[in-house]
Amino acid sequence: MRFGFFDQLPCASGFTEAQRYRDILDQIDCGDALGFDTAWLGELHFSRPFSILASPLMVLAAAAQRTRRIRLGTAVTLLPMHNPVKIAEDAATADLLSGGRLEFGVGRGTAPLHYAGYGIAQEQSRERFDEALDFILAAWTNESFSYHGKYFHAEALTLVPRPLQQPHPPVRIAANSPDTFPFAARRKFPIFATPLINPPDKLKAGLAIYRDGLPQGDTALAFPVHVADSRAQARAETEPGLMRFLREAVARLAPLNQADVKGFEAFRQVVERMERVRFEDMDREMGVFGDPDYCIDRVRALQREYCMDEFICYFNQGGLMDHELVIKSMTRFAREVIPHCR
Repeated sequence: MRFGFFDQLPCASGFTEAQRYRDILDQIDCGDALGFDTAWLGELHFSRPFSILASPLMVLAAAAQRTRRIRLGTAVTLLPMHNPVKIAEDAATADLLSGGRLEFGVGRGTAPLHYAGYGIAQEQSRERFDEALDFILAAWTNESFSYHGKYFHAEALTLVPRPLQQPHPPVRIAANSPDTFPFAARRKFPIFATPLINPPDKLKAGLAIYRDGLPQGDTALAFPVHVADSRAQARAETEPGLMRFLREAVARLAPLNQADVKGFEAFRQVVERMERVRFEDMDREMGVFGDPDYCIDRVRALQREYCMDEFICYFNQGGLMDHELVIKSMTRFAREVIPHCR
């Protein structure tokens, strides 16, 4: 099993944006030295308390100059928001600058704020995503290509620069809505998922559909993680950030409860669930919070439960931990947990 870590870079009061960017670059550098396989960054917009990570490809390009081995991924690039020509160029550039270490994770996003801010109708999300993905893959795999879709067009276009990895960087799909699991299986793409968005029973059902359609499919699942001296200490250090994350997530997704947006019906249930979730629920269903021995047992149990190919740690969900505490937890996880769980 591979091990990665994720951040979406929330910026709580008391932190500066410059500090948070320094922190994440240092954490990726540390992850490289500690032997993590991947570092994943999410793309979100227009909500400083929830995320200041508007351009993960730019941050990954910077991280590429400080690291040598760790693979660098987007989790995810929000394809419906962007012109696919620009994304294809930027991702190819990041792949070149990283020496061929880019992992290109893509998704639609769920926040109405994103679509409103970019002036895009949320009802167009699925069509724009499908077209943009096809467009980018065509741009990467043809010297010259033409594309004529509903939203995106190209005529005898040649993309420069080209990605270093051939035929293109690995593409991974965020499987958060029920229709994405069969879509990813049909297209033979690896997937991301998390029990935070899909509760365990629905996540397992979605994974079963994916694996039925693609038995050799690759799944990467994300979980909140914190390693401390004891379960009590782990809770004390993580609970404030986790609860803050849930409050901010509900605030961003709440408009979906009032909207009738086709393709996002499942997320209204996500909002309702997040409004009820407490620390005990997170700890029972998805969290890895405790001393190293507990974390070893917990990671092994989650692997048996979900049969994942990559375990993605979210070490600072909510963004309230000091950088030094995040590094300490990362280090203990890498040195005292991973060797027993690979």
